[in-house]
Amino acid sequence: MTLNHDAVGIATDAVQVTWTTKDSMLYALGLGCGVDDLQFTTDNSRDITLQAVPSMPVVLARTPILTMIGKLDWTKIVHASQRVSLHQPLKPAGSANNIAEVTGIYDKGKAAIVVTETVGRDAATDEKLWTSTMAIYIVGAGGWGGDKGPSLRPTPPAGEPDKSITIDTFTNQALIYRLSGDRNPLHSDPSFARAAGFDRPILHGLCTFGMSTRVLVDVAADGDASRIASISGSFAKPVFPGDPLTVDVWRIDGGQTAFRTRVNDTEVITGGTCALA
Repeated sequence: MTLNHDAVGIATDAVQVTWTTKDSMLYALGLGCGVDDLQFTTDNSRDITLQAVPSMPVVLARTPILTMIGKLDWTKIVHASQRVSLHQPLKPAGSANNIAEVTGIYDKGKAAIVVTETVGRDAATDEKLWTSTMAIYIVGAGGWGGDKGPSLRPTPPAGEPDKSITIDTFTNQALIYRLSGDRNPLHSDPSFARAAGFDRPILHGLCTFGMSTRVLVDVAADGDASRIASISGSFAKPVFPGDPLTVDVWRIDGGQTAFRTRVNDTEVITGGTCALA
């Protein structure tokens, strides 16, 4: 695997993405939303206005940026962290232009961390819609003596969470979530999963991130997705389809919320934060 250490600052051309209400509902279904979440899953229910799950930019902010950092072995890559900042409420349908940039490449010894930032702007008005910041962990790509970069594992809040919500994943969830655009075979192909060191396909980390966002909309924003300004977290352990997810939430002064997501006693998203607009 060859990694271009000089890729920091490289940016893509603008890539246009268009999404419809069907796309927003399919994304929500991939997060396990159903008949109890009609504000995300229907657009023709009486007295219910369709909302987009605010983590949806993770599938809308698609660009070829990772092809610009070198030849990658996808069995050696895992998602390290994700942040979504919403500069205005996300509409259930629209069109945007994405420009992505490599903002950091860090040497973790046996691995490398590559950080990219994608800004989406409204295709008609050029208003900024979202910033999606992603860090990926590339096994075997470190050791060149570069900057180690910041830690991705912040200390969780002290004390017991203010609220803990458990939601189920289902065994075919990755097969539905991948229809929103992430076709990585790690989440669907048993042979690819074994090559990556797993005994079966794992759930997308961004699906776990989106399911955590569902809980945060309810707990932190009283069910109003338009109030979510940002969500972030680091991925600690894989989740398998069928695992139950528990989201622990701490309320902090100033409209801030901290969270972690776990499977039983194992943290799978750590250092989570959510801010309200």
